[in-house]
Amino acid sequence: MNRLKEKYLKEIVPNLMKEYKYTTVMEVPKIDKIVINMGVGEATTNSKLLEAAVRDLELIAGAKPVITKAKKSIAGFKLREGSPIGCKVTLRGEAMYTFLEKLIRVVLPRVRDFRGVSPKSFDGRGNYTLGLTEQLIFPEIVFDEVVRTRGMDIVIVTTAKNNEEALHLLTGMGIPFRK
Repeated sequence: MNRLKEKYLKEIVPNLMKEYKYTTVMEVPKIDKIVINMGVGEATTNSKLLEAAVRDLELIAGAKPVITKAKKSIAGFKLREGSPIGCKVTLRGEAMYTFLEKLIRVVLPRVRDFRGVSPKSFDGRGNYTLGLTEQLIFPEIVFDEVVRTRGMDIVIVTTAKNNEEALHLLTGMGIPFRK
């Protein structure tokens, strides 16, 4: 079993049950899934950029990404409905815990001038979104093979009822929040 999942079951669940006075273990918030999204706006003109983004995302997540398509046409962005504009991957179970552990222990410490992630990026329903500016901070990415540096959004979806519970859960997991 993954170390992070073990920590969740042995330490975080009892702490949250005690603090929020839950009656059963099923009430305790948990991480449901992690969605990694990479927008490639230039894919409308150059399809090679999208292929490179898919390759990078597959290396980072360890799972095959799905290509996202535009929902509607926007003339100002030269965008047609149905044209590919990015890629995303959804992680659950063991892969999710493995990715989260790598994010906390390896990737975030490699960010330049890192002082912690913002505690204000919750959506009101207990989900947390983290934006990264470049994919080079992941150890799997080889600098010489990068076509273009691009950012990504990492959404951590939890079963928490509010932001406070989710903050407590993610802090317990080891995500370094800014003070």
